[in-house]
Order: sequence, then structure tokens, then C-alpha cells
Amino acid sequence: VPTAPAPAAARPCAGPAGAAEAALLQHLCRKVRATGPLTVAEYMREALTNPAQGYYTRRGGIGDSGDFITSPEISQVFGELIGIWYISEWMAMGKPNTFQLVELGPGRGTLTEDILRVFNQLASVLSKCDVSVHLVEVSPKLSKIQARMLTGGKVQPNPEDESVYMKGISKTGIPIFWYRDIQDVPPGYSFYLAHEFFDALPIHKFQRTEKGWREVLVDIDPEVPDRLRFVLSPSSTPATENFIQPEEMRDHVEVCPEAGVIMQRLACRIEKDGGAALVADYGHDGTKTDTFRGFRNHKLHDVLSAPGTADLTADVDFSYLRKMTRERTTTLGPIKQREFLKNMGIDLRLQVLLQNSRDTATREQLLHSYDMLMNPEKMGDCFNFFALLPHHRLVQADKKDKPESKSPLPPVAGFNELLMK
Repeated sequence: VPTAPAPAAARPCAGPAGAAEAALLQHLCRKVRATGPLTVAEYMREALTNPAQGYYTRRGGIGDSGDFITSPEISQVFGELIGIWYISEWMAMGKPNTFQLVELGPGRGTLTEDILRVFNQLASVLSKCDVSVHLVEVSPKLSKIQARMLTGGKVQPNPEDESVYMKGISKTGIPIFWYRDIQDVPPGYSFYLAHEFFDALPIHKFQRTEKGWREVLVDIDPEVPDRLRFVLSPSSTPATENFIQPEEMRDHVEVCPEAGVIMQRLACRIEKDGGAALVADYGHDGTKTDTFRGFRNHKLHDVLSAPGTADLTADVDFSYLRKMTRERTTTLGPIKQREFLKNMGIDLRLQVLLQNSRDTATREQLLHSYDMLMNPEKMGDCFNFFALLPHHRLVQADKKDKPESKSPLPPVAGFNELLMK
């Protein structure tokens, strides 16, 4: 049965591809010829993490010279406020004597470095606590950059332990371990961080039709060899059966099953060992439909052309993440980045930095980065913060003695919705 074209029409490849770019396109075309159209998830996984030609494995372009810029690259204040969030939650939970900071997809390591600077400034508060950092990173190239940034190159590979592939000591004396999978991170009281992590995980795309839900697939354009196009599956696929919620109202839906699995793992760990997770990403609360896009040299890039040369991403569906915790933990948010940072005291921090800066250029840079993070037209409204916390953090366990002797629970920093209640 010929597959019906989806609404998104095929677009020609942008410019002649280089040898490496052509290699991944050829590989994908061979795959389609051998086994039929690919799911968007398979296409995305190959384009981003193919061992030879994947975008992250080969380049991973973060920063001014790359394809996208993340908040920690813009301003150190962003990471410092997140560091303060973790310490404030650690204190609210009674200052446990171990503290594992676990970051998923740490990029260049900028965010961890800013958090560790705060931990170092508040060393007296954390003095009796055993702090360690655990980075979950699949890209060999990025893990080298992280090691350089965080340890100044003081790392050693770890062949004897399969789960930890590298370890080192931060410039401030904190042990750091690298893993390929969250499963490998040792259990224990942990704070998890996922900043712009979920948006790069592979999604499945679905379209509602008169015959029911159909999956959007990637096929070769019959008119033009070596050009890819979107088509609809002729009948329902395993993904259609498994990933569409019965109550779904939208006509076009993107689902990221891998994000669901990771959320379940985080929720299980937090329920069992305590701690919290903070997710910061662009996304929506189950309202948006088609958000799959590519970035190359800071410009939008056609997702199907020159695979492996652009960052592919889709907005995070926080309503799906919330469902996937299966109520093992409490969830807060999503709230807009500008609200979260305002609640965390970014304005005060900015004033202090402005007063301490000696020259106009530094001041201008500080104001520019503040505007990037907070302006609703820039990152202020499109990025969201979302947290997972143990239920007891927000609901006091019933005490046998007089209820009025209970001390009120401290509010969760950053999420002002709690202050109102």
C-alpha cells in the first residue's frame, strides 16, 4: 500500500552535502530501502547519535561557534541560582549527610561548574556533607570538554569499573564520575538536573486521520532519489497503539517514550532514596502539536536535509512527563524561566554583580545576558522549570501529638505557586 503523504511536504536538501553528511544520508536511504520508512524517533536517533556521523557524537555545537546557545553559556548567574535551589532543598529536607549531584547531558560542563562555584562559596554550610558529582554523558567529545572545564584535565579513564567510564576531582576538590546511562549512577540521596536534555531525545509523531491515528514516518521521495520526505503510515503502528493517551484531544501529537522511561526511573529513585529533580527546558503542558525542528549556525534548518549536520529538537511535553511519574513523586510546574529566576533572586544577584563590575563592557554584558534569560520574547517565556520532589516534602506526615505543634514546611524555592497556598 503506498503511504499517504503527510501534511509536511518534502523539501530539497540544503546545498551539496560534504562527504560525512552524504554518508549518513546514504546510510538512512539504504535503511529505508531495506526495511521501509523510518519512524521519526529512529531518524532522530541516527541523525543525533549515530556513532560515526551523528551530530552529537561528531560535533555537539554548543556556544557562539556552534549551532545553539544554552542559558549557562549566556550567564553564570543561571547556574549559580540553580546551585542555590539545590542547597535550599537539601536544607529543607534536613541536611542529609550525602549529596549526589547528577546531571543528565551536561553539555560543556558550564552549568555544573557554576553550581560547584556556589557549593564552594557555601562550603561552611555543606561542611559535614559528602558531596559528589555524577555526569551522564554519551558523547566522547563532550565528556572530554567537561573534564577539561571541571577538573582542569585531572581525570583518569576507569577500565576496571564498567559503569563509570571516567573519574576525576573538580578544581574545588569534589569527586566527579562519568556514566553512559542513568541506570549506572549509584543509588543514594541525589539531586538530579536535566537542562535542555529531554528536548533532544527522539520523538514519535502522530496524526489523527478519518481512519484513526497514523504515525508520521520518514521515507525516500520517489520523485527525487536521496531526498527524504514525511509520509503517514498506511495503518496503525505499534507506537500508535502504545503511546497515544485515550483522552488525547489534539490532532497532531509528539511523544517521547525515552523521556517517559527516564521520568519513571527518576521518580522511583526519588521515592526510594530521597532528593529532588529539576528539569529546565523549552516545552508546553500538553497544548502544542508540531514542534520538531532543526538548528544549524543559530538558524532554523530543515529537519530532513543533511542529517547529522544540525541539532534536532522538539518541545518537551510536561504533561506527559507528569503522567510518567505515576504519582510516585509530587511534581511542581512547569513555570516560566523568568518567574523561576525572579523567585530565586536573580534581580538582587544582578545588582550585586553590577556594583562589583569595574568597567562598562562587563556591565553591558551582564545586562544583555539578563535580558536574554528574562525577556519573554527571548528565553524568559519559552523555557520552563519543572520539579520532582518526594511527597513528604510538601505534605507533613501525621504526627501523633498535637497538630498545631507542627512547624510549617518551608516553601520550595523558585516555585512561587506554593507561597500562595
